[in-house]
Amino acid sequence: MIYRTSLVYLTIFLSLSVLWSCKDKQQGSYTDITSLKQAYSSGDYSQWPEPTLDESIDKSNFEDIGVLPKVEHPDYNPYSEEKAKLGKTLFFDPRLSVSGQIACASCHNPELGWTDNTTRSFGHDRQTGPRNAMTILNVAYAHELFWDGRAKNLEDQARFPISDEIEMNENLNIAVDKIANIEGYKPLFEAAFGNDSISLQRIQYAIATFERTIKSPKSKFDKFIEGKSDLFSDQEVKGLHLFRTKAMCINCHNTPYFSDNNYHNDGQTLFGTKDEDFGRYLVTKDVDDIGKFRTPTLREISNTGPWMHHGHFPSLLDVVEFYNLGNPAVIQKKYLGTPRDSLIPKTSPLLRKLNMDREEIDALLAFLETLSTPNRRTIIPTLPK
Repeated sequence: MIYRTSLVYLTIFLSLSVLWSCKDKQQGSYTDITSLKQAYSSGDYSQWPEPTLDESIDKSNFEDIGVLPKVEHPDYNPYSEEKAKLGKTLFFDPRLSVSGQIACASCHNPELGWTDNTTRSFGHDRQTGPRNAMTILNVAYAHELFWDGRAKNLEDQARFPISDEIEMNENLNIAVDKIANIEGYKPLFEAAFGNDSISLQRIQYAIATFERTIKSPKSKFDKFIEGKSDLFSDQEVKGLHLFRTKAMCINCHNTPYFSDNNYHNDGQTLFGTKDEDFGRYLVTKDVDDIGKFRTPTLREISNTGPWMHHGHFPSLLDVVEFYNLGNPAVIQKKYLGTPRDSLIPKTSPLLRKLNMDREEIDALLAFLETLSTPNRRTIIPTLPK
């Protein structure tokens, strides 16, 4: 009798456990780490729990995180090995700058995650730029370039640093003439474009072609979701799940690029301070864009600090704590009723307190680490003479 009663209780318990597990799965809130690991490493995205998306997110266009697809080169600037070689050479050539001291690689060092790991980069005459240098790893997947999106594509982006007074400070026409006067460049241009004519457009197209080849190898995350379930610890699995649910990261850092390629105001305008930066507004002049910045990729995030557009966050813990607190921005009340009143930035409604505890924060940080890969050696080209 006692045996039968125990068996009945055991059956009821197991049945409730299954029902509870199913309920959790439907709500996108697994409590069983083993089930989570099995789902996320299944190689089948349909088995993943539903992401927690804000009502403002267009779910019809939403694309979840995953493995990066093959890089696509535009029809107007198709890939060739010769063009990429020319672009790489130009990328490392400081003669594009007025001083002959600064190259694209000065701020995008391959040994530093293709950035420079400084708060803000040094440029011409050791001037400090207004923003942190974004990594160009996986930049082929970006739709617009720079924190404010002022460049429409990589070809467009290549011209900005050359003429920027703080960066390379060179007149574009003079930069082209300097390259044209270097005999060693002529065979490189001929191999890339069919003749040795040198123009600004060809310089831009070559650099853009090279930059599209700067892609991360598969990360620990990529290998895990493709089926290598033993690669992730329980903590990393929990962090991945938090990323897509409670932590709300997935709302902006989605797609395999881990960026929605959109613009958001996360409360870092620094309104009314010496570091004030209106971001996207400086390009569009639309007051709704005040304080909005392009969502950076989280791939290679461990290698590309310090973080945020101003570089004021020295650790990833600082970043996670900031978002966990729901953007504790100070409202600049002293500007209310003044001519600057209409320029007071409005933060994104996506920002809210997340109420993650220390264990959850540590798990999220552990997952973010899985998005980075070891730096690979890049052979610096010999510059033409």
